[in-house]
Amino acid sequence: MLLVKTLRSTTFKLALISIGVFGAVVIVLFSYVYWSTTNLVLSRSDTAIEAERTTLRNIYDTTGRDGLIQAIEQRSSTASFEGGVYLLTDQSFSPVAGNLKKWPVAKGAEQWTEFNADVLGQKTGQLLYRARWETLPDGLHLLVGKDISDLSRFVTEIYAALAFTTLLIFVLAAVASVSVTRRTVGRIESINMTSRAIMESGLGRRIPVRGTQDEWDQLAQNLNSMLERIETLMAEVKQVSDNVAHDLRTPLARMRGRLEKASIEKNTSDHDQSLIGQTMADLDDVLRMFSSLTRISQIEAASQTAAFRMVNLSEIATEVAELFDAAAENKGGRVEVFGDKTARISADRDLLFDAISNLVDNAIKHGREGGLVSIHLDQKDGEAILSVSDDGPGIPSQEFECVFKRFYRLERSRGMPGNGLGLSLVAAVARLHGASIRLIDNSPGLRVELHFPCNDGIGETTYSRSTAKTF
Repeated sequence: MLLVKTLRSTTFKLALISIGVFGAVVIVLFSYVYWSTTNLVLSRSDTAIEAERTTLRNIYDTTGRDGLIQAIEQRSSTASFEGGVYLLTDQSFSPVAGNLKKWPVAKGAEQWTEFNADVLGQKTGQLLYRARWETLPDGLHLLVGKDISDLSRFVTEIYAALAFTTLLIFVLAAVASVSVTRRTVGRIESINMTSRAIMESGLGRRIPVRGTQDEWDQLAQNLNSMLERIETLMAEVKQVSDNVAHDLRTPLARMRGRLEKASIEKNTSDHDQSLIGQTMADLDDVLRMFSSLTRISQIEAASQTAAFRMVNLSEIATEVAELFDAAAENKGGRVEVFGDKTARISADRDLLFDAISNLVDNAIKHGREGGLVSIHLDQKDGEAILSVSDDGPGIPSQEFECVFKRFYRLERSRGMPGNGLGLSLVAAVARLHGASIRLIDNSPGLRVELHFPCNDGIGETTYSRSTAKTF
């Protein structure tokens, strides 16, 4: 089954195309080597033959027929140049002098020619010769040639090497292609099997990682991280749904009870007004909850930064402190702003105001009576840091990972006003601004730090328990 998928895969088809292209390149390379080598050898042979023919023609022009015959006989017996052959014939092509038994080529126009022949006095059998011949003024025919058998053997070896190399390349490439494609298809099939299992049984399955740290392992790790993120989001959606059902059930049940009570009791205007007022208050709580959810969703869905401007963190923090100072005084406490007054970042001023307001509101609600809520500003390592801290009981470190989830509330806070969406809005605003959020035990109390990049970049929010550990 895997072999069939391998042979049908696009990777295998691309590998075959690559093999074909590579084989064609090799054939062209060998052809060029063959062509250039044979041309070089033939050129050198032709030069030597032409030089020898010219010499003999000069002898003929100087000494006549007898001198030419004597020169040919002398050269035939002494082999004046390696592998040379000579033949002088009369008008009817009958041999007169030389080391060839008969005229070896067609009796046509003067030309270069190649032929196989026996040479007198040699026992090597027929060899391949290349020769140049001409007809002399008195009708004699002169042929001068040279042994090119080595070139013939070289050409044969080139052909054999080309055939063997081409076959070897295709065999090795085919084996490598099948092996690589089989591995690729195997990893893809592993991902497909896991995907099918996830579709059938849920998000609990993960793609196997083989530990090779190659690109397939990196892909598997990324997909597994994505599945973990999806599983976390699904769990958060379920938790949000459960919390919404829990938090809405109480005010809706109260409203129904009051309306039922109003329908069976004798009504008075004061009584009716009280029931209406209480019901409207509960409805306002529900509407505020949905308004907060809508606000968070809008912030998380927005990627535009059209409303971003350079703002002074100190000015916004001071306005928030003035807004909540009265609420802090009701508990005998105060809100103060400390630190760098010049910290500036690119931000949406209104969203930043809402986020700081939620942090200060939480610090006042959960801080101690008569406590201090401090807003501290700083700039360090290219970041603008805004922290809000209180001196109340704080929260357990194991709860740090949960407080930014929607509707999450500590057990001791269940009886206090609120719906658990304030810090979720802070997280959404921080994410839009590319800021990280860090929770630090203030001993006593809690310190929440927002680390803003001193530029207009937008990135992911990181929640951390301290400056040394993130989650």
